Amino acid sequence: MSIQIDISRDKRGLIRDFVYETLKKNIMELRLEPGRFISEKELVEMLQVSRTPIREALVKLTQEELIETTPQKGSIISLIDLQHAEESRFVRKTLESAVVREACELLDKEQVLHLQNLVSLQELCESEQNYGRLFELDEEFHKTIMIGCGRGRTWGLIQQMATHDNRIRILRLASDSDWKVILAQHHGIVRAIKEKDPDQAEKMIKDHLELVLIEKENLKQKHTKFFK
Repeated sequence: MSIQIDISRDKRGLIRDFVYETLKKNIMELRLEPGRFISEKELVEMLQVSRTPIREALVKLTQEELIETTPQKGSIISLIDLQHAEESRFVRKTLESAVVREACELLDKEQVLHLQNLVSLQELCESEQNYGRLFELDEEFHKTIMIGCGRGRTWGLIQQMATHDNRIRILRLASDSDWKVILAQHHGIVRAIKEKDPDQAEKMIKDHLELVLIEKENLKQKHTKFFK
């Protein structure tokens, strides 16, 4: 699978940010597949930058558990760790279930309309089979609820733990083009917030966040080499 490079990013920011963001995006979207060996030389040629920003990016990605570096083998895209993903999902479900109840009281009409617009954009992604953009909009949907309730730091905490779980979510989207359940759940969450029904909102978001958990065994069987 070929790596996707946004050349324009290099013009807008520091080279090290460009390298880090490019590598992370391609790891998360599985263009750089779990278990793949990558060398500094390969990345220098691929991204047309010096070794220094490559090394800085690899250090940061190692800290985020997306890269594993060993003296004998060099750098390898980390395999997806189901135990880490499950812990992340547990934290996310616990926190988002509480926050979505707050959303039923705190979000105003304009914020609810923004959520509805995000779901409409997700429906366009379904028609175009653009799983990468659908994932981005999915994240924006959940982030909007969090930020709307004044829980930006809580969202940041969730993101710190989410790397393995997010790769499973993206793998699910890439492996199965039927996203109707996801979209229906998002519609249900918005409807419950709009109707100020915290019990229904909590139920909907729990069902939504457990969807990948239900499907993870099928994903593991289909993509065995991606998992630890």
